[in-house]
Amino acid sequence: MTKEIDLQLSELANGAIQEKLNGELEKVFANIHDPNTSATAKRGVTIKLEFKPDENRQVVTVSSDFSVKVAPVEGVSTTVLTGKDIATGKVEAHELKSVAPGQTYIDTEDGKVKTDVGVPIDVIEKEQAKQQQIIDLQQKRG
Repeated sequence: MTKEIDLQLSELANGAIQEKLNGELEKVFANIHDPNTSATAKRGVTIKLEFKPDENRQVVTVSSDFSVKVAPVEGVSTTVLTGKDIATGKVEAHELKSVAPGQTYIDTEDGKVKTDVGVPIDVIEKEQAKQQQIIDLQQKRG
């Protein structure tokens, strides 16, 4: 017994439609395993097959179109400290690395004590020592 309609999706267009479907499924499963997306969000692949017959209704062109719906990458937020440098007047902005502005913390990567924006304390102390100049007020009296 033969089938009246014998069209196998995996065999249409010499397997090209199945190959495209496999490529779209790879995108879906990569998105499922992306830690930056929602684990439980629904994903989907839509296959649209269009049939365009000729005027004699004997030859039909079948075209396919694929669309993929994946979970969007979830956004992240952070806190940024901003202000003007008193010495230069330039605007500065740095990500807050500690829990609160002005609070130092110990960096878990290198174990160094750092400022709230991640600058090592010893670097700041060295820079401040270079900039400090002792002013002898007795010498200026003249």
